[in-house]
Amino acid sequence: MRRRPGIAGLQTAATNRNQFRTLGEDVAKARTESMKEQLSVFRTQLEDFARKHKNDIKKSPAFRAQFHAMCQKIGVDPLASNKGFWAELLGIGDFYYELGVQIVDICLATRSHNGGLIDLEELRALLTKRRRASRERITEDDCSRAISKLKALGGGFEVFTVGNRRLVRSVPTELNRDHNQIIEAAQIQGYVTAEDLVSRFSWQMGRVIDALETLMKEGLVMVDDGHADGKRRYWFPCVSTVDVDLDDSAGNTT
Repeated sequence: MRRRPGIAGLQTAATNRNQFRTLGEDVAKARTESMKEQLSVFRTQLEDFARKHKNDIKKSPAFRAQFHAMCQKIGVDPLASNKGFWAELLGIGDFYYELGVQIVDICLATRSHNGGLIDLEELRALLTKRRRASRERITEDDCSRAISKLKALGGGFEVFTVGNRRLVRSVPTELNRDHNQIIEAAQIQGYVTAEDLVSRFSWQMGRVIDALETLMKEGLVMVDDGHADGKRRYWFPCVSTVDVDLDDSAGNTT
């Protein structure tokens, strides 16, 4: 018959468990302290790097993107505030906040044309036109970073991908999969017809009309009737060029 462990054995086992737990906690603490020390060294080196290459970071979009990638790897966000060390050292906080204000202006100016959905490249082009007095080149990456800071405003600002296009949403509109597929289909010619969508996706006509009417209510579609074939064209300004007269003088930077 197998003997059960006595009180002394139970006490020894409990002591061993406590010792192992304490040892594990000590090892975890040592690793945490080591990681904190390494991150501190990395941050110091990053600050030295930023001081040395300050002008390159401000003037070169490619260099600026690489700098942001370095920051993300060690958990540093130079755009977390427009005040503090990074803002004083580089001024990039002010740069992106300024971009954000101008992006809001452009989105508001074009909303009557595109319903609050604009191609990211078109937004960048309009932003560049507005900032033509500035020597700093603007990239889609710069626009995306500025827009990411606008999310705090709660106005629905977001960059998302549909097909091969990156679009900027400036209104709190919820687009489902059907809507995204229709927008992707419109990228070919800038418009779609209900008949084309039925043929392309094998949907019922009711499903197509329901999705198109929702997009029309959101102001994302412009209707074009009167064609010889009798088919209504649904144009999507967000995937076709829109000529908008912006007040350049209001947004120029010096």
